Amino acid sequence: MLLSSVRTAIFCSCKSAGKGLQHSSRSPQLRHWLVKRGQSSITAEAGASSAATVPNAATNRILGRWLLGCSGLVVGAVVLGGVTRLTESGLSMVDWHLVREMRPPQSQVEWEAEFSKYQQFPEFKVMNHDMTLPEFKFIFYMEWGHRMWGRLVGLAYILPTAYFWRKGYFSRSMKGKVLGLCGFVFFQGLLGWYMVKSGLEEKPESHDIPRVSQYRLSAHLGSALLLYCASLWTGLTLLLPAHKLVETNRLMQLRRFAKGTGGLVFLTALSGAFVAGLDAGLVYNSFPKMGDRWIPDDLLAFSPTLKNVFENPTTVQFDHRILAISSLTAITGLYLFSRRMMLPRRAKMAISLLTAMAYGQVALGISTLLLYVPTPLAATHQSGSVALLSLAIWVLAELRKMPK
Repeated sequence: MLLSSVRTAIFCSCKSAGKGLQHSSRSPQLRHWLVKRGQSSITAEAGASSAATVPNAATNRILGRWLLGCSGLVVGAVVLGGVTRLTESGLSMVDWHLVREMRPPQSQVEWEAEFSKYQQFPEFKVMNHDMTLPEFKFIFYMEWGHRMWGRLVGLAYILPTAYFWRKGYFSRSMKGKVLGLCGFVFFQGLLGWYMVKSGLEEKPESHDIPRVSQYRLSAHLGSALLLYCASLWTGLTLLLPAHKLVETNRLMQLRRFAKGTGGLVFLTALSGAFVAGLDAGLVYNSFPKMGDRWIPDDLLAFSPTLKNVFENPTTVQFDHRILAISSLTAITGLYLFSRRMMLPRRAKMAISLLTAMAYGQVALGISTLLLYVPTPLAATHQSGSVALLSLAIWVLAELRKMPK
């Protein structure tokens, strides 16, 4: 009897509690509180999702890979430009149009019209007066391919910049950097046409073969290398975390040594443009002496003396040799200096690869000279200069200071 009374009491209590809960859930105050809390949760989640689009480690990795890809395209443009120069194809297109020239001649009539335009300029009259239409098509496609690659480089910079800007991937400092890179791409295209124009001009007072100005060629290559270095450096610093290195005097000396070595490598590559522009690789095809002498007789043949540095093929080749040997010596010294320090594994690997590439590049240069500049070997040597510059930038990225 007692057990049955307890059961009845418990059942009635539960039933009345359930009714009370149902009544409470129907109260407008409780519903208002639940709705308000739900809205607050939604607002917080939206804020968290929008915060994820601001620059962070994930977006920096995306930007780093993009810039490395762009720098790879710039390397392709430099290599293709070198081959275009070596095959003497750079003056085959005698005008410049941003969009119209993207479509090459298709019919026989169009090819003959293009060839007729080329025949009006000095290169055909002096050097290629017996050139046939099939031979012209080869040099035309070489130059056309180089120009189209340049447009591809421009699109690779500009279109992703617009997309990433809209997505909010760029920090304030990064916005300035990418705008500078895009502006430099545009400037590089204009500079390329300015260079080509110098080879299309009539020069009655000159008895030399028609060629582009070595000054403009060096400016064109130098600006391409600057664009490459800036893109590669920015990409590496976004992808590779800076090492926590103890700031000692020896480390600061190593950094200064690496910066000076990188500048010397850049200057050596730039001097190669003067060698190419003056065909200076075809004089004194011997090593280590230049002919029978260490210092040739015609080293300072031009007047004033400063003119020899930029216009005398003998002096230009001599300067390139000196710069190349100086770069090799500096890189060897950097390697030996770094061996006596405790450095991260990546930094040691970068310095070792830089040293190995330097010796390989010097061997390529000597072989190119002794064999009278064959096109495949010369193109490989030009590509090697970019590879050496890339490794120098990698070394600098590994040795950079931690950001404050």
